[in-house]
Amino acid sequence: MLAIGGTVGLWASPDGDSPGFSERPEEPAVMVDEDEEFAPPQQEYAFNPVQARNELKVGIFYAKKGSHRAAALRYLEATRWDSGLAEAFRRLGMAREKLSEPDAAASAYRRFLEIEPNGKAARQIRQRLAALERAAARSSAAASAGANGP
Repeated sequence: MLAIGGTVGLWASPDGDSPGFSERPEEPAVMVDEDEEFAPPQQEYAFNPVQARNELKVGIFYAKKGSHRAAALRYLEATRWDSGLAEAFRRLGMAREKLSEPDAAASAYRRFLEIEPNGKAARQIRQRLAALERAAARSSAAASAGANGP
């Protein structure tokens, strides 16, 4: 039964013999970022700075959209194509921080600092790395205090 403008009506099935819906409309597809489930095929990576830059650009796009997991995957791909691309490691660390993966973020930041120890962002990355290490030390101290019991 359908009520429109105060009137009540019945929909007939396509065969015309019984009122009601004969078929349910399809449920709308759930919208997901196309890279959320991105799993690159197992392959050999060779130095390819053009591919690395492309992956970096796509990662930046996803980060701006707020899709940090997709961005992190693209930054990781960029580092595989060019292991000396400092910007990819810096952004990978930032994405991992947003995903609450401090160990992975710290690892990416350390690699960035190996590549560009005196770069423009080095001071900021050192500060972020120090903050991550302090937080890790606090959480391990709290865990060991909790393990010792009351």
